[in-house]
Amino acid sequence: MFTVNHTQPIATAELKGGKGYESIHGKVDIYDTYEGSILIIEVYGIPKELEDKNGGFHGFHIHEGGSCSGTDQEPFANVDGHYQSVKSQHPEHAGDLPPLLSNNGIAWMCVYTDRFYPEDVIGKTVIIHALPDDFHTQPSGASGEMIACGEIQARESEIR
Repeated sequence: MFTVNHTQPIATAELKGGKGYESIHGKVDIYDTYEGSILIIEVYGIPKELEDKNGGFHGFHIHEGGSCSGTDQEPFANVDGHYQSVKSQHPEHAGDLPPLLSNNGIAWMCVYTDRFYPEDVIGKTVIIHALPDDFHTQPSGASGEMIACGEIQARESEIR
């Protein structure tokens, strides 16, 4: 399965921190693989205060909305709810992913999911939350404030 990394990702998102979290930046690359997707996530600049508060764990989800825009009070208001290919409860949404673990402001993760293909999430958003997902509370796992966002786009080489 890991040989997929010798190819280019089908989709990618540049992560940027929201208001008060401007130091956060990174990317998510999404690869097509056996009956699903591999996501490779790398994030930098996560504040030490958040690591100390939550043990370094952060909720990580794909959301339905296609824009990281919002308001001063809610910077990522337009991301909508978790991506669902079929109507379901949290944590069974297609966009529910394992939490990120940050160490000294850096998080890196590689995860396989059969809940979607890369093409399914192009035009959606990826969110990092301040708190870990509890995998129970509806509708989003009580993962707290949205601290970083990225708009998922097709890789230039994949556009035909």
